[in-house]
Amino acid sequence: MAKYLVTGGAGFMENFRVNLVRDSMNKEKAQREQISNGVKICHVANIDMAVRFLLFNQLKFLKELGYNVYAVCSSGSLIKDVEKEWIKVKTIDFNRGFNLFAHLIAFLKLFFYFKKKKFDIVHTHNPVPGFLGQLAAKMAGVPIIINTIHGFYFQEGDSWLKRNFLISIEKIAAKCSDLIFSQNKEDIKTAIKEKICNSQKIRYLGNGVDIQKFNGKRFLEEFIDKKKRELNLNSNFKIIGIVGRLVKEKGYLELFEAFKKVLNRFPDIILLVIGPEEPEKKDKIKQNIVKNYGIEKNILFLGQRTDIDELYPLFDIFVLPSHREGFPRTIIEAQAAAKPVITTDIRGCREAIENNKTGILISPKNSGELSKAIIYLLENPERAKDMGKSGRKKIEREFDEKIVFDRIKKEYARLIEEKL
Repeated sequence: MAKYLVTGGAGFMENFRVNLVRDSMNKEKAQREQISNGVKICHVANIDMAVRFLLFNQLKFLKELGYNVYAVCSSGSLIKDVEKEWIKVKTIDFNRGFNLFAHLIAFLKLFFYFKKKKFDIVHTHNPVPGFLGQLAAKMAGVPIIINTIHGFYFQEGDSWLKRNFLISIEKIAAKCSDLIFSQNKEDIKTAIKEKICNSQKIRYLGNGVDIQKFNGKRFLEEFIDKKKRELNLNSNFKIIGIVGRLVKEKGYLELFEAFKKVLNRFPDIILLVIGPEEPEKKDKIKQNIVKNYGIEKNILFLGQRTDIDELYPLFDIFVLPSHREGFPRTIIEAQAAAKPVITTDIRGCREAIENNKTGILISPKNSGELSKAIIYLLENPERAKDMGKSGRKKIEREFDEKIVFDRIKKEYARLIEEKL
């Protein structure tokens, strides 16, 4: 009888604890739904690729929370993928150069769109739509304005005139916002130092990926071999991979020069280039430029791909010798796939890499250092494998996209409570 009472008491307490936890979770869910229910938000980005690949999971997460989600970007073929998730997309073409008339047209379209839709939150991204979007949202009377810094365009080596002009632009835009997210910690220090905004207005957001989607262990050797056959890749060749737009800023010219040196040492190697051409950019490059380096037989351009998670497992080494970055998503995608990374020692990149542990940092615009780093990893495959494993652990620990989503959720809820 005593044994029964003790057991029964323990069972009662366990049921009480379970019910308490359940009630707490239900209460939290109800509060979350109450906060987000009916709130209209609009994310503004430069191109369809940014919305589809960089913001897509974030927008779906917000929709799951109960927000009424919209997006604005330039027209493109990837918009249909976004709209399949019942995210409404408005196309406004943003000129990515210095065309004042085009910028004015885009600004007016944004202003009237924000006025018509009466958004509760406008959240901007990228330099041009970020500046125009924040100004238009402020003038349209949007209650909550948020901007995410994906990397400042001004750099230490810029002329005084260029640097100060770009800083002034950032200051004007920042005055319109209630909150500024930064994807890397260095840009927070820069924003405060240059008086773009004060420390109370800016928050660290970070960057993240779907660590399950980019887990290379999802794919068996048979699948990888099949993928190589589909791309007409020799299964015995080593593969160096890069994912990035075809512009000089991504370090392609240095990579082609370095790859030429690597080929002299390792002739059985392929450079796999994934990324679209950008004909409207001043620093655009065309695929036929590789003939100048004599590497055209060992390079394959795949253009823009939607199966990028299936391509990382093909790489032996991932490289990104960029001149400027905010926080490159591709680096953490490659690490999530357990690939060793070679990238430049610049803001954003060095935040994602532990030098000589998860990858190798090199000086920007230095093809000599790049070729030496590639050759070192090719000559030391076990070392490269260990770097890949360490990179995967770092991503699981620091760059799971759920961590980023949680930061956004909390800040949205705080601003809604304060301003709505």
